[in-house]
Amino acid sequence: MIGVFLGSLLGTMALGMPIAFALLLSGVALMYFLGIFDSQIIAQNLISGADNFPLMAIPFFMLAGELMNAGGLSQRIVKMAMSMVGHIRGGLGYVAIIASVLFASLSGSAVADTAALGAILIPMMVKSGYDVNRSSGLIASGGIIAPIIPPSIGFIIFGVTSGVSITKLFMAGIVPGVLLGVGLCVTWAIVAHKDQVTVQPRKSMKEILISVRNGFWALLLPLIIIGGLRGGIFTPTEAAVVAAAYALFVGLVVYRELKLSELFHVLVRAAKMTSVVMFLVAAALVSSWLITVANLPEQVITLLEPLLDHPLLLLLMINLLVIIIGTAMDMTPTILILTPVLMPLIEKAGIDPVYFGVLFILNNAIGLLTPPVGTVLNVVCGVSKISMEDIMKGIWPFLLVEVVVLILLILFPDLVLVPLEWFI
Repeated sequence: MIGVFLGSLLGTMALGMPIAFALLLSGVALMYFLGIFDSQIIAQNLISGADNFPLMAIPFFMLAGELMNAGGLSQRIVKMAMSMVGHIRGGLGYVAIIASVLFASLSGSAVADTAALGAILIPMMVKSGYDVNRSSGLIASGGIIAPIIPPSIGFIIFGVTSGVSITKLFMAGIVPGVLLGVGLCVTWAIVAHKDQVTVQPRKSMKEILISVRNGFWALLLPLIIIGGLRGGIFTPTEAAVVAAAYALFVGLVVYRELKLSELFHVLVRAAKMTSVVMFLVAAALVSSWLITVANLPEQVITLLEPLLDHPLLLLLMINLLVIIIGTAMDMTPTILILTPVLMPLIEKAGIDPVYFGVLFILNNAIGLLTPPVGTVLNVVCGVSKISMEDIMKGIWPFLLVEVVVLILLILFPDLVLVPLEWFI
């Protein structure tokens, strides 16, 4: 049964078929194998898969990200970080890391954040004498903080698929996201001295205060989202609507950089990105339903039963599996396919599902940096106009430290669970 599903999925992907259609065909193959093929079942699961209230957060957070870029919020965040640390040796790298953390708290999309930040900072870093491969690797590595710090589209998809509280997942991702940022800062401090760069002039306190004032409206958004979620004022889906409405208001009324004539194009870009993700989610949920019908989770539990009494070893095995899969499959389908298989195993082993969700999404985020499929890698290669081979030369120190953070979270669960108690 597993052979039929994986064989059809990997076979169609190897032929170059888009992953959404490959998932549908692998579902059809599994239905034929089980003797329950019915086209109406496929259609019903496609519709019900996308017709989900929590999933409505995805298009609104994507729209919020597009509105932030068009409305000037993103540029002001970069300028604020530049005024604070741009004068330090390697300062543009620290600007990229700080901006990555702040961008992550605004949109939750690794691809969107990386594309926006790369377009702004990579030309500046190259012009200042930074190595283009290392600079591109840093931007890509900072981009994957977006699925960890709330609001996270990865957490939304995992929460919908697993039934785990999305609000708790959001809160649990704050400390791991900050750890990723700190790890990148330490790594950049070690490697940045190799470049002979032009240091930005130190800004006066007046200029710093002006940049903070200009970026105030952008910085207020993550506080509104986290405060609203923690206070029970709105759900994650409603938080996405608040984020989009807030970004629209700031861009049109406060900063006045977003023109009404541009609004249609912003909506179209957000709709295109949303349609790709939502169709992928709907197609994957057809396969998820069939995985449940075929009782594959119970078979996997039986197979891995010797590890149920050793949660640490089980987590290490699962994370190794996810890392391997992440080199060949994008984040969203990996979450949707593996979650219904792994969650019964996690519950049986007595592992906290929120803690596992953080590890699982972090591991999938790291997969965005591993070739050949690595989506974030491909985005940065396109922005910086370098090859995959070149960016891998610059990214490996940052990729290594992010794997180290993952291992630390596996070995020390309290890094996730104790802060979660503070925020909830």
